[in-house]
Amino acid sequence: MRDRGRLTAPGDLLTGPVLAPAGDTPAGPDKGRGSLAELAAEHGLRPSSARPGLVSYLAKVWQRRHFIIAYATARNVSMYTEARLGQLWQVLTPLLNSAVYYLIFGVLFKANRGISNYTAYLVTGVFIFAFTERSIVVGSTVMRANITLIRALHFPRACLPLAYVLVEFQQLLLSMVVLFAIVLGTGEPLTWYWLLLVPALLMQATFNMGAALIMARVGAGAQDISQLVPFLLRVWRYFCGVMYSIASLPASLPEWAKNVLSFNPAAVYISLTRYAIMESFRADAPGAQPYNAARCAIFNAKKIPSLQAYCHPDISVSELWLAGIGWAVVTLVAGALYFWQAETRYGRG
Repeated sequence: MRDRGRLTAPGDLLTGPVLAPAGDTPAGPDKGRGSLAELAAEHGLRPSSARPGLVSYLAKVWQRRHFIIAYATARNVSMYTEARLGQLWQVLTPLLNSAVYYLIFGVLFKANRGISNYTAYLVTGVFIFAFTERSIVVGSTVMRANITLIRALHFPRACLPLAYVLVEFQQLLLSMVVLFAIVLGTGEPLTWYWLLLVPALLMQATFNMGAALIMARVGAGAQDISQLVPFLLRVWRYFCGVMYSIASLPASLPEWAKNVLSFNPAAVYISLTRYAIMESFRADAPGAQPYNAARCAIFNAKKIPSLQAYCHPDISVSELWLAGIGWAVVTLVAGALYFWQAETRYGRG
């Protein structure tokens, strides 16, 4: 039986005046809205669509650090559950890429000229670049891939790209076991310089988080970006000195061009990693020995690795460390600001 003005079923409000409890007077539309606003303000409530302040937002992300770690660990475990070899693919994929690059660039194109230990040099470059490459790729798809979770739960959306970068970092640590075995097996000694690997990887992880935040916002607004990103990263790989030595490029190449190649972020972190774990890389680096014009000229002509140390360095190791810190800080800050500005848009549509 329907009574005029009463709620007779869930969600079924009949037309007509709403009956108020005895002793109360119905509030007008304006008065009702004002009362609700005052009640919300009294209890510290705010519209769910309002963007939080930057400091408050970062604090919320930090409060959910345990969620980020747990989510990343669970995803890391489940990622290869359906594959027979499981997480071994995380190591096999860069190893297979290294074998292909060795055949093409090391054997056919002679890109190993000027490099004493090309096997360790190549594998280090492939593993380190793959960390940045995968972080950017997953960052460009993370918002669309988790749209159900975003619409179901209320949490800072930045937790997702950060968690995915943490997944890649955990997998990098797993692959480092194989990388260390290859480096040591090719004759590189274990020295105190290996401790420099810790700050180098932390700086790269910081850079990757900033890049993933930027790509997460870009990818959330344009789905086609996820198709374009792998192609751009493939081009980037060829400009980072993964398969060749930037210092061994022809002397006719302008100095500013070599500096651009050496200072791009992926090349910086690859060089710092090689400097940490490869004694041959440190010994053959330009500037490792007092300058000798004759020996440097012979290196430029014949690319004998040991003679490269007698040439003037285009970029010093200290400049590489400063560049690594700069890229990490600037990219993370820019990524956080860029992502936060669109926080309330994620999950719409």
